[in-house]
Amino acid sequence: MPDHASGHALSPHRQLQFESYEQQQEAATFGMWAFLITEVLFFGGLFAAYTIYRLKYPAAFQKGSLTLDLYLGGFNTAVLIGSSLTMALAVHAAQTSRQKALVIFLAATLLLGSVFLGVKVIEYGDKFHHHHVPGPDFRWRASDRGPAQLYFSLYFAMTGMHALHMVVGVVVLAVLIVMALRRRFGADYFTPIENFGLYWHFVDIVWIFLFPLLYLIGRHG
Repeated sequence: MPDHASGHALSPHRQLQFESYEQQQEAATFGMWAFLITEVLFFGGLFAAYTIYRLKYPAAFQKGSLTLDLYLGGFNTAVLIGSSLTMALAVHAAQTSRQKALVIFLAATLLLGSVFLGVKVIEYGDKFHHHHVPGPDFRWRASDRGPAQLYFSLYFAMTGMHALHMVVGVVVLAVLIVMALRRRFGADYFTPIENFGLYWHFVDIVWIFLFPLLYLIGRHG
């Protein structure tokens, strides 16, 4: 049966509600971009709150920033940049039907994402150890205890939501790897890989903003 819009044979991956597989791809990509816009609005609110309170309590936020491990944060930044590269290579492998390369690059992305989350567990453990978690057990030697708690509240909210997105990404990656091992993707069908790549790059970009805001600003002094 011909595909009415493209004139090609009907794609086995086309859903019945679409006139062509190309239209289905465009709809899926548009949906992903719409979802990412809502994510920008969500994280934008957190960034706005951070900016407002940092301007109000610059000294306390600088002291809070100095308690973070710059080397672990920098290492995690390099890890996520590397994962963006492997994800981009996975998309290209899917588009060119290189099945083995696709599995390898997806697995590499999964590994790097897991390393990132492992490092965050270490960082969070350090915050619990030093009682820098907002709440009744929060300890702060300086007089600006309230603003310092505010800094760490934003730290956990921002990095916690980012980590949650990473966990979701790792789970989806595991599913995509299983599908890739079953040869579900190729030059004729790579939309899930491509759209997930957009999601993964977005999560990486969010961290690119989080790292200087939380770890670097104020260290020049």
